[in-house]
Amino acid sequence: MSPAVDRRDLLKLLAAGSLAGPAVAAAQLAAAPAARAAPGIVKPLPPEVFTVRGTNAETRTDAFRGTGLLTPADRFFVRNHTATPRLSERDWKLTVWGSGLRGRRAVEFDYARLRSLPSVTRTAVVECAGNGRSYFASQQGEPVSGTPWTLGAIGAARWRGVRLRDVLERAGASPSAVAVMPRGLDDEFVTDGVNLGRVRRPLPLAKAVDDVILAYEMNGEPLPYDHGFPVRVVVPSWIGIASVKWVGDIEVSETPLDSPWTTRFYRLFGAGHPPEGSAPLTRQTLKSAFELAPGAQLPAGREHLLTGRAWSAAAPVRQVEVSVDGGAHWQTARLCDVPRRDGWVRWAVPWRPERTGPVHLLSRTTDRAGNTQPVRSAHNTQGYLFDAVVRHQVTVT
Repeated sequence: MSPAVDRRDLLKLLAAGSLAGPAVAAAQLAAAPAARAAPGIVKPLPPEVFTVRGTNAETRTDAFRGTGLLTPADRFFVRNHTATPRLSERDWKLTVWGSGLRGRRAVEFDYARLRSLPSVTRTAVVECAGNGRSYFASQQGEPVSGTPWTLGAIGAARWRGVRLRDVLERAGASPSAVAVMPRGLDDEFVTDGVNLGRVRRPLPLAKAVDDVILAYEMNGEPLPYDHGFPVRVVVPSWIGIASVKWVGDIEVSETPLDSPWTTRFYRLFGAGHPPEGSAPLTRQTLKSAFELAPGAQLPAGREHLLTGRAWSAAAPVRQVEVSVDGGAHWQTARLCDVPRRDGWVRWAVPWRPERTGPVHLLSRTTDRAGNTQPVRSAHNTQGYLFDAVVRHQVTVT
């Protein structure tokens, strides 16, 4: 494992470097236009923090810099199929129902009852399955459909709530139950003229009773509207669609379940995959990102501190390597945090460029399970699970 960055080195490099200095940051904020709106998103979306993509908002990776391991709610990406509902905890209730309950009688939990159950706190990232999708086209020349995310459809938070396992036990889940399916309270999703109903996605019971929680707090505060208030599902290490927001009911079944979000979407389609697609996607993959705006201009002859984030859903990060010459040579970055399961780590490496002109910066993650980011990602027509090394272009002036 790479040693942690020495605090004195960080302060020295931050003081000497031309990136993210107070004067630069102040100038950027002063020059920034007003926050943009997106259909159905409640919170402000300042353009120096977010890129609006239809009903969604992607966090700029340079906006992660200086935020610590947890992503503040006002910088957390938003993935909406329709619009954020403004629900009341007073009127909210969770209905647990289905063939997998003893007696098959539905059981209801209001907000007070849910919060009276033993609570747990888990720090975990939530990452859209399509994070990095745009690079299939821009780097690999392969067309894909879907929201053209770069690497900002991810955020890490400290979630507090109750174990789904405890809720299922109190609802009377039967030993014969094999699957559960949370469903959200946002509007029904219509695409290509077809109403697919409310967002819902099944979980095998083994995962549901392992580490899944029904969260009502995010970073010590009640969930913001855009992130699932009053209650959302958090499924650590799995693709973001599994972490259903604004959960209103959970079906418990004695037989396997499916939905359009396991049949029509969130499978791998295309050459190299079965005609019906792969099995439904579950676990995310691994990535690395620079906390640096694409196209940034860096003065030559000065020392800069390149920083970024690295993560893997399979195992804690073991190593991050950085190349400042397009991949010809690699150096090991220093990890700023202790790598942990279901989280990310910050990394840093100093760089003093001498030649002017365009440069492709690369960062590459390896996790403790032996997975390393490849040069190319396996193509699929809906652009899921991009895991290749990203070529991050800057200009040395």
